[in-house]
Amino acid sequence: MTAQTVPGPRRRVPRAERERQIVDAAVAVFGERGYAEVSMEQVAERVGVTKPVLYTHFGSKEGLLLAAITRARAELLDVVAQAAGAADSPEAMLRGGTLAFFHYLDRRAPAWQLFCSEAGVTDTALEEIRAQQTDFIAALLAAQVPGTEPTRLTGWAQVIVGACERLAVWRGQDEAVTADQATEYLMDLVWTGLAGLGDRT
Repeated sequence: MTAQTVPGPRRRVPRAERERQIVDAAVAVFGERGYAEVSMEQVAERVGVTKPVLYTHFGSKEGLLLAAITRARAELLDVVAQAAGAADSPEAMLRGGTLAFFHYLDRRAPAWQLFCSEAGVTDTALEEIRAQQTDFIAALLAAQVPGTEPTRLTGWAQVIVGACERLAVWRGQDEAVTADQATEYLMDLVWTGLAGLGDRT
């Protein structure tokens, strides 16, 4: 008679780790099949948990999608801030932050495309990401042109965020455009003007 191995107790997964696993699985499944076509049961199956576990953590499928956007927002701010913090001049801050933005979108391309495709569900959350990036860039610009009124700084930052977003859309349509090229195109126009303003202060 062959001895059977008695399975040990299952390891309890910490809440934060479980939520990360669920969000990772949701983004993957949503990206493969389309948000509208995916059920919570399919996400649960991908993670290896029961459907009630998903509802306990996120409440609904929309809540799960918004959790993915919230995570992306925090990650994006972190990578851009790190790149800017490592720079030794205002120009290097803007260049490094912009390049970090494009590299982040490259790493998270399926998730980002998913967020942008779900109009209505994600509009408010995406606008919060834009506002976050606008505030961050306005602070960088304040270092280049000290004494500038806050409204003008915000206006410049809005232009940069809008330009980055359109460049990101273009890169999604033309994979030949690299993150470095997109960054250079932005700097060609934006930094020329900002440097001139700085010279006049």
